[in-house]
Amino acid sequence: MSKISPDSLMTLEAYSKARPTLRKEAIIHKNARKVFVGSNVVLQFEDEKTIRYQIQEVLRVEKTFEIEGIEEELEAYNPLVPDGANWKVTQTIEYPDIEERKRKLVELKGIERHTYIQIDGYERVYAIADEDLPRETEEKTSAVHFLRFELTPDMIKAAKEHADIAVGIDLPAYTHHVGDVDPATKQLLVQDFS
Repeated sequence: MSKISPDSLMTLEAYSKARPTLRKEAIIHKNARKVFVGSNVVLQFEDEKTIRYQIQEVLRVEKTFEIEGIEEELEAYNPLVPDGANWKVTQTIEYPDIEERKRKLVELKGIERHTYIQIDGYERVYAIADEDLPRETEEKTSAVHFLRFELTPDMIKAAKEHADIAVGIDLPAYTHHVGDVDPATKQLLVQDFS
């Protein structure tokens, strides 16, 4: 997949005009690429479209129009675009009650390293987590992690040939397994390999 370049982004003015439509489309697209692992962890499989939307939103909110600022955002977000041999995922730990969330983030320390993908017939592939910066402290984990799953050519071939794609977490404090992701989601994820 190609990285997002400054000249491919919309100006702030053009984005502001198109934003209502683009926002609706982005929400639909992002929802189609989400996988819930249990009731408290969401895996958002990123692609060029989800990351492009995120960059445009950040530029809008921060009113960034100078090339240096745009390039800084691209440098931060482009690594989240899959490159054809992997999936890149934003993992979010969600507990609506603030006090419960604080307790759970202590209990779930290390969850990012216990998150996996498994193509039917192959070993689990565990996430390479938070390459940009550490998000875990001695006491607790973060509510958001950035994960990368590197797949072998054989795994990619099997996924393209409709093998089941399982996801899960095997941390003792949070053990959940999704035996095969939704067929529509799977179809979108396999397109990341083209």
